[in-house]
Amino acid sequence: MKNLFSSPPFLQKERPFVLVKAFTIASLIVMLAATVFIAALNAHWVRNLLLEKSKEYNSLLVENLNHQIFLRFAAPVAFKYGEIKLREPEQSRLLDAVITSTLHSFHVEMVNIYGTDNIIGYSFDKEQVGREDAGGVMYEQAMQKEATSKLIQKGSFLELLFWFPEETKIVTFAPLVQEMQLSRHEEKEVIGVIEIVRDISHDYHQLFKLQGMIVASCAGVMGLLFIVLRFVVKQGETIIEERAEERLRLEEKLRKAAHLSAIGEMTAGVSHEIRNPLGIIKSSAQLMKKKMDKLEVHSTIPDIIIEESQRLNNIITDFLDFARPRQADLRPCDINDIINKNLSFLETQIQDQEIIIHKAFHDHLPGISADPDMLYQAFLNILLNCFQSVGKNGAITIVTDYDARRVFISFADNGPGIDEDTLEKIWTPFFTTKDTGTGLGLGIVKNIIEAHNGTIRISNGKPTGAVVDIALPI
Repeated sequence: MKNLFSSPPFLQKERPFVLVKAFTIASLIVMLAATVFIAALNAHWVRNLLLEKSKEYNSLLVENLNHQIFLRFAAPVAFKYGEIKLREPEQSRLLDAVITSTLHSFHVEMVNIYGTDNIIGYSFDKEQVGREDAGGVMYEQAMQKEATSKLIQKGSFLELLFWFPEETKIVTFAPLVQEMQLSRHEEKEVIGVIEIVRDISHDYHQLFKLQGMIVASCAGVMGLLFIVLRFVVKQGETIIEERAEERLRLEEKLRKAAHLSAIGEMTAGVSHEIRNPLGIIKSSAQLMKKKMDKLEVHSTIPDIIIEESQRLNNIITDFLDFARPRQADLRPCDINDIINKNLSFLETQIQDQEIIIHKAFHDHLPGISADPDMLYQAFLNILLNCFQSVGKNGAITIVTDYDARRVFISFADNGPGIDEDTLEKIWTPFFTTKDTGTGLGLGIVKNIIEAHNGTIRISNGKPTGAVVDIALPI
């Protein structure tokens, strides 16, 4: 048994595209996350490289400073005064001059020189001079002839979390050694410790900008790729939807064709059975009328029989035209000429109802391949409906135009228009708001237009009236 709750075929065919869209989005997210992760790893590697280079840079500064201090300060002071006493103003000024000239333009923020007793004997910050036990573990390592460095970073929690501190400094402790030796095998004596503090915030900010540019460029590429893929997926969805709608329209046409075929077969059989006795009734009434005229007997009964027989025959003809629409005999024809023939045929009715016809025909309307007799019948039905809508002293506007692919015909009247409920049912077979008629007139018109691969639409005009818009392919 068929599952009544299963999805329609076109929805089942859409599922692979939905999966493609989900896979596309997931892939882009994974690729973007991987890009950010790789960028973070690269930034971390560059950050470590920057730290190592900063350490080497500080070590070179300390080595150079150590050489300059010993050569230009320690040796001359020892020779002149016999011992080094940094608390002496003259010695302090000389050391300050040596250090300042040595570190000029190297962006060194702080220099502290510790004695062997872990007391600061010299500092850029004069308040630090004389401070005891300020070196900590790094001082102890320097006394063991081991230079060490560390980073000091300051900033908010988010800045530190995303490795973008407001301030980054590198602190290096290195031994201050006596360069002159009494013998070749004698080790250099540690006579103090040098602490250098250098601000490398600018380097870190440049690194963060580089990292941001990498992430932004990768995100841009991923975003562009996402837009392209999303566009492709969207186009695919549109194609799927169009095909699904086309499939539904075809299925509807097939159901309608099958329904009309059944109606056509039934109508053909019934019409055949009705028309034969109907013809006998009509001919008998006509014969009766002739005999009554000869006998000069006055009666309206034969006329009524003939008139009603003709009306019944017209109804049967409508049934046949709707249920079994004939094939269009396509040949070159001019829309303006067909409409003018309709108006010529209806000239008497137009004069009787005093209807004003406004024609706005395009002078260079291209010819089309169509069945002029069928279009004549369709336009005639539309005009008759317009006449019934406007009544006496009404006005009807007929416009023809075209574009590169289609010819447009518009019939607009100034009648009361069509209410919304009627507008929804207007194409329903056998639906009519008139006291007479079969309700098949507009259905026949639609069949004729669709037989020419055209479209027809009925709507309310502004401010009043109804408008019939027809488009036929060139």
